[in-house]
Amino acid sequence: MDILKDKVDARVIGPTVVTLGVYDGLHLGHQAIVRTVVERALLIDAIPTLITFDPHPRQVLKPDTAPPLLQTFNQKMEGLRLLGIKQVLVLEFNAELAALPAEDFVRRYIVEMLQAREVYLGKGFAFGHERKGSIEMLQQLSERYGFFADEVPEVQLRGHRISSTMIRRLLKAGRVNLARRMLGRGYGIEGEVVRGDGIGRKLLFPTANIQVQNRVLPADGVYVTLSLIDGIWRRSVTNIGRRPTFGGDEVTRVETNVLDFDRDLYGKIIRVRLLHRLRGEKKFNGIDELRAQITLDRSRAIRYFSSDFVSRNLEYL
Repeated sequence: MDILKDKVDARVIGPTVVTLGVYDGLHLGHQAIVRTVVERALLIDAIPTLITFDPHPRQVLKPDTAPPLLQTFNQKMEGLRLLGIKQVLVLEFNAELAALPAEDFVRRYIVEMLQAREVYLGKGFAFGHERKGSIEMLQQLSERYGFFADEVPEVQLRGHRISSTMIRRLLKAGRVNLARRMLGRGYGIEGEVVRGDGIGRKLLFPTANIQVQNRVLPADGVYVTLSLIDGIWRRSVTNIGRRPTFGGDEVTRVETNVLDFDRDLYGKIIRVRLLHRLRGEKKFNGIDELRAQITLDRSRAIRYFSSDFVSRNLEYL
């Protein structure tokens, strides 16, 4: 997949089928739009292309209300590649781009640069100065510039609209199961394994201490997880919190105990998918009580993975 940047790449990169947006999280609603773009591009022999913005527009326009992003830039790019997008145009969102009229945006990027044959937007998405760019505007401009434009219906879950904002709220509340259903996969965090203080090994349950790159973490607690290590998804249990039993840390720690695995992971980048919350974080009365609880947590995680549904669908969780 090609990642192109305005004012850096001047090559011809069309004809295309295009969508545009922030696409933070790549939830089921985003996936529906992307799949439409990929399928239409295949049918008309065009390049499935996505225009996105970095940083998030609200970080420039209203920084006090800018949301923490669910994914790192690299995680988003990998997700788009897996969904079939062949090129991504990354536009630096700054004051100049914010002031660009919507019709000029269409002409410069969608028509001249990408030679779009078809353009698809998510429901309610707007772009350009004062958010005047809409599906209605695109359809009005389509005859002049020779492309087709349409809106992809929103995806709902149990009657609720799926959105990145809703997923952030669910994660903050520890409701990773429902967040997983909206994402179409377990929420993923990743980072480098760094040295800790060895408490997990003293408890006979060594953990990988992850210096997480993601800005959004779920509520403190213990979770059933999958950990991607050297290309293999392994069963694991992950604690997120400040370790109140040991006096409490100033910052939140992410510590993963990989089941049936005891290799040195220091310096490796590992990815963790959160599948199910076992319990909230708790202060225990000493090491023995904590060790007993960890044993119980691991047993519950093993039972979770041994269920028929989970064992059959592990690669999709």
